[in-house]
Amino acid sequence: MDYRIIPGILEKDWSAIELKIQQVLPFAKAIHIDLIDGKFAPNATFLDPSPFKKYTHDIPFELHMMVEEPINFLDSWADAGFQKFIGHIEKMSDQVEFVAKAQSLGEVGLGVDQDSQLDRVEVPFSDLDVLLFMTVKAGVSGQEFVEKNLDKIKTAREKSFIPIEVDGGINDQTIPKAKESGADRFVATSFIFKGTPQEQYKILHDKLF
Repeated sequence: MDYRIIPGILEKDWSAIELKIQQVLPFAKAIHIDLIDGKFAPNATFLDPSPFKKYTHDIPFELHMMVEEPINFLDSWADAGFQKFIGHIEKMSDQVEFVAKAQSLGEVGLGVDQDSQLDRVEVPFSDLDVLLFMTVKAGVSGQEFVEKNLDKIKTAREKSFIPIEVDGGINDQTIPKAKESGADRFVATSFIFKGTPQEQYKILHDKLF
């Protein structure tokens, strides 16, 4: 299994985002940017893709869209150099259309919030590059991991060999549980940045391998 730890960034202003990008660039294999529009969740992040162009040629960036109609965000973030686009099903009117559009721009995934069931995914898993599951309620960083949310990951893993990404409450105690459930991509946000990011990353790495 190809396990990957992906630093996640959820911030409201560019200066905080840029600082975190610079902190993880020396060791990360990819960076996960949370995009929240204030409609999907009662929270909002930095929404301008243009400053990211400074960094997207150095490392793969993936966009986690917790927004209304994520298809409307694809072109501008692709223009900024993002290569993977994960849109949440909860505020998406046409999953097939979103997947087709995102595929034309890079890799595509669908996100499933903790209160959504797996049967709400309306496209074949084989059409996706990744399936993302929240282990907390999407929209705020630093929440406590909810273990029962791993049941959907176990079910999805039984049905497919697609990469499964888990997001929410990932730390040194929860990453082994997520791995055991069948996940192979692990987004760590608050845990990575609560100490020296490279040291925190190594703690997670040592739990996986």
